[in-house]
Amino acid sequence: QVQLVESGGGLVQPGGSLKLSCTASGIIFSRYSVLWYRQASGKQREWAATITSAGTTRYADSVKGRFTISRDNAKNTLYLQINNLKPEDTAVYSCNAVDGVHNYWGQGTQVTVSS
Repeated sequence: QVQLVESGGGLVQPGGSLKLSCTASGIIFSRYSVLWYRQASGKQREWAATITSAGTTRYADSVKGRFTISRDNAKNTLYLQINNLKPEDTAVYSCNAVDGVHNYWGQGTQVTVSS
């Protein structure tokens, strides 16, 4: 059974930082590209960042410079470091693992940025 479990969300003040995690089980994690998406209430899901199986990273323009995606294949875990949080970063953040054939999603973790 494949599972992706996100953690690390919470309530943070503007300008603060968070590090989100997504731990995978049931897949050979190192073979997958993994992505972070986010969805704000009432809005469409938005892609934020990707890290490929080779370690190549890409970011949406809206998060570039503040978000850092990384992975630890030994721990089957994906990370998203978010710095200088803004109220518009408030959303449910979900991880997605793809290998060209399979497509798996986590349940998401809520990030709320508010003073």
